[in-house]
Amino acid sequence: MIVLNLDEYNIHKKIILKELSRTLFVYPTDTIYGIGCNATDDKLVARIRKIKNTKLPLSVIIPNKEWIYNNCVVTEEAEEWIRKLPGPYTLILKLKNKKALAKNVFDTTNETVGVRMPNHWFLAVVYQLNFPIITTSANISGQDIMTSLDDLDPLIRNNVDYVFFDGDKIGAPSTIINLAGHHIEITPRIENIPHEQSSIKFPLEEISLNR
Repeated sequence: MIVLNLDEYNIHKKIILKELSRTLFVYPTDTIYGIGCNATDDKLVARIRKIKNTKLPLSVIIPNKEWIYNNCVVTEEAEEWIRKLPGPYTLILKLKNKKALAKNVFDTTNETVGVRMPNHWFLAVVYQLNFPIITTSANISGQDIMTSLDDLDPLIRNNVDYVFFDGDKIGAPSTIINLAGHHIEITPRIENIPHEQSSIKFPLEEISLNR
């Protein structure tokens, strides 16, 4: 397991980007630490499911807003929430292109997927990868979330090749905005825990396409 900060990533960026397409890794967001992989690789996704011990649908961090328009059903209500990205939200949308993700990622019954664009420098990494990655909390289902390197579960520690570390995080998961039904359903974050205000070090206009 290799632990990296942003500066170390930038030094070895070309090599690391190649590695991230075929391995599991832990990374920071504007809320909590996540564990992820290439969301188009069903074998990698299956490894995360086994480690997390979960059968629930998984969400993804997308490289840019264009991914949403190309692969999801976008209603007028969804447009309003897409404008808020990047931010601490997971948007549940109908998936119109089922080939955009591995089948073991999304809810195949309702054909929906949760999409994220965190307000954090790690979004630039996903932009450079140019494919969606799994985003789920870096913990075993039912256990405490990771807040520092010291409390990273040994099972996860032994199954990831990279950890992008950004200091201790004491936060809450993103707010879930379900836009796939007839009515918008919002599952709020834990109250009184503000999301991280981060200065994103990349050309935001390339990722946050205006519509």
